[in-house]
Amino acid sequence: MSDFRIKGHLAMLCANITWGLMAPVVKIVLASGIITPLLLVDFRMAGAAALFWLTSLFMPREHVPLSDILRLAGAGMLGVLLNQGCFIIGVSLTTPSEACLVTTTMPMWVMLLAYLILREPISMKKAGGIAIGASGALILMLGNTTSDAGAPNPPLGDFIILMAQLSYALYLTLYRNFIRRYSLVTIMKWMFLSASVVALPSSLPTIISTDWNSIGNIEWAGITAVVLGATYIAYICIMIGQKNLRPTIVGMYNYVQPVVATTTGIWLGLDYFTFLKGIAVVLIFSGVWLVTVSRSLPSDKTDSAD
Repeated sequence: MSDFRIKGHLAMLCANITWGLMAPVVKIVLASGIITPLLLVDFRMAGAAALFWLTSLFMPREHVPLSDILRLAGAGMLGVLLNQGCFIIGVSLTTPSEACLVTTTMPMWVMLLAYLILREPISMKKAGGIAIGASGALILMLGNTTSDAGAPNPPLGDFIILMAQLSYALYLTLYRNFIRRYSLVTIMKWMFLSASVVALPSSLPTIISTDWNSIGNIEWAGITAVVLGATYIAYICIMIGQKNLRPTIVGMYNYVQPVVATTTGIWLGLDYFTFLKGIAVVLIFSGVWLVTVSRSLPSDKTDSAD
């Protein structure tokens, strides 16, 4: 195996492990009640914006006209604000394994939205994959009514995380060709900045009322892991993986996330595994696998991302 393929596999493995760990970490950060889901969303967006802007100072400058900045701001609403906001809020209501399992449905929603919005044809095998995966997601959301202190409303949490995946799929569908004009760092710095600016007014009451002196080392460590590891480093790793591996292989690494989240969640006592969840796992994995490995029609080519 050549060095560039090894680098690509290591990068994809690193990104998906950090995303799998993020759900349990979020549960730990929110457990004390001091950090609210909205405040954690602010930390993630503003922290990532600062890191990507700092990184851009050491890279070749790309001129972005005002019209494109406005388009990147719109992309930031779908790809950052709604996607990451809904994910963290959803995680606060459900279990880590279910949260990451729902995120693996991304390739299906990209394919479906490309068909509905761009009228791109879908092969019968991919249509079957979408149907199978969607049925697994429905079983997961509607079949689990068990709640506890760590997961007060799993069905609602799973649904909100599904909305996060749909918002990101919509971002990929509407801005697919546009975002290829610029480097990942340029795209991310403008998208995260615009999302942070829009979210700030609604977050001010939470920021003001937070007892900052009561935030412990565990919470700060968790916030750092979400911002630095699961956002900044993970996005860079995805960029490396996409440059060195075929899209099919990149998509298959999505399966790492629920495995890591479930194992870590059960080990920490934050999660559990049931027979119904096992059925949902099989259906969702099968559906995403069919969508990912099926041969594309001439105009049936979409990007996939987490």
